[in-house]
Amino acid sequence: MGFQLTPADYVEYLNRAYQKIHENGDYVTELDSATGDGDHWSNINLGFEKLVEAAEELKTLSLFEEFKKIGTIMMSVIGGSSGVLYGSAYLGAAKVLKDKTVIENEDLCAVLGAMLEAIMSRGNAQPGFKTMIDCLHPAVECYRDSIANGLSERETIGKVRQAAIDGAQSTAAMEAIRGRAFYQANKGVGHLDPGAITMSYQIETLMDYLAEKL
Repeated sequence: MGFQLTPADYVEYLNRAYQKIHENGDYVTELDSATGDGDHWSNINLGFEKLVEAAEELKTLSLFEEFKKIGTIMMSVIGGSSGVLYGSAYLGAAKVLKDKTVIENEDLCAVLGAMLEAIMSRGNAQPGFKTMIDCLHPAVECYRDSIANGLSERETIGKVRQAAIDGAQSTAAMEAIRGRAFYQANKGVGHLDPGAITMSYQIETLMDYLAEKL
C-alpha cells in the first residue's frame, strides 16, 4: 500500500512547510526586493504561521472542511494577491476531497491539479508568466505523466519534487507578465520569482514528507 495522508498528517506537512519558509526569510526577501516590494516572504510566512496556530482545530476536521478552513485563513491573513490566490487554491482543492477520509496518490495529483487551475483562473495567468504557476504547473504535469506511465509512488515523488525545483529555477530567464516584476525595466529577467520559490519549498517539503510515509 502507498502513502495515505489524514487531516492530522496534512497539518504535520503544514508545520514543516512553515519551518522551511520561515528559515529562508532573508533569501526570499532578497529575491523579492530585487523585482518587487520585498513583502512576499512576510506575507506567506504570516499565512503559514496562522495555519500552524490553528493546527489543533484543523486536525479535527474532515479533509474537505480542513482545506476550506486553510483557504479561508490564507485569504484573510496573507496580504496582496497571494492571499486571494492561495485561498482560491485551497478552496478549489477542497472540492476534490469531498467524502475522502485520506489523501492517496491519485487524490494528491488531483488536489495539486485543482490548486493549479484555481490559481490560473483567479490570477488570469498561464505558465511562462513568471509566477508560482511556473513551479506548480510542471509539478502537476509530471505527476499526471508519472501516474499515466505506471511509475512507483517513490519514483513519482522524486520526479515531482525535481520538476517543482526546476520549474521555479526556470523563472530566472522569463520576462514577467504578472506581478511586481512586470513593472521593472527588464521585466525581472535574470531574477528568480519569489512566489515560485516559496511554492517550490512547499512541494519539496510535501514530497519529502510523503517519502517518509512509504
